Amino acid sequence: MNDRAFSAGLELSGLSRRFGGVYANRDVSFTVAPGEVRGVIGPNGAGKSTLFGLISGHVRPQEGRVLLDGERVDRLPPHRRARRGIAIVFQGARLFPGMTVLENVAVGAHARTRAGAVDAALRLPRHRREEREILSDARAALDRVGLADWADRGAEQLPLGQQRRLQVARALTARPRVLLLDEPASGLRADERRDLTALVRDLHADGMTILLVEHDVAMVMSLADRIAVLDLGRVIADGTPEQIRRDPAVVAAYLGTEAAA
Repeated sequence: MNDRAFSAGLELSGLSRRFGGVYANRDVSFTVAPGEVRGVIGPNGAGKSTLFGLISGHVRPQEGRVLLDGERVDRLPPHRRARRGIAIVFQGARLFPGMTVLENVAVGAHARTRAGAVDAALRLPRHRREEREILSDARAALDRVGLADWADRGAEQLPLGQQRRLQVARALTARPRVLLLDEPASGLRADERRDLTALVRDLHADGMTILLVEHDVAMVMSLADRIAVLDLGRVIADGTPEQIRRDPAVVAAYLGTEAAA
């Protein structure tokens, strides 16, 4: 569903966001290369979720820039960033009750549709063509995440681990150039975490650009090409997993001596 030709690079430059007098993010800068898995870790309250909001457009920066393949997108609303290729899988399962798994996944493709309300109301050819394409992409996405057999079941019947896969499939139907995963392993059992890790590894092998926020440090260390560490809204370290594991500032602020050993 994706390859390196469609992956994009992401650049964050001096991003800052205050809530009242408190900085959630302060002068955050790093890059994500096309086809790279970039991890973001840090203790609770470090500003990780706010950073994802700044990238996706759900939070507006007060300073700084977000560039997608060199093109500035930080002034665009979320739906226009989605059309440019930024897709996000939010923390926690978000399903549409009363809809099938296939219908839930197909929702993700509507960010890139061009047919308008009149086309839909009158069932004009462009609308029918787009609907066929959306359903085809949704089925391909379900197959990609291993949920093809669940397509016609109610989405609420899925166990939590498969709900997360549904969310990833929904994001894939938007044909993302950058995929943001916000704590996708939260609440999952050990076997579900292993399955999710394997899925992210497969997407990486396909060349997808992925930005991963996750409290499971071992998972991030196993997947990421590079990792940025946030503490109190600032980047305190940026490097390969091995560099991060040995960084004294990271050990002191977050990992602790046992994790670094």
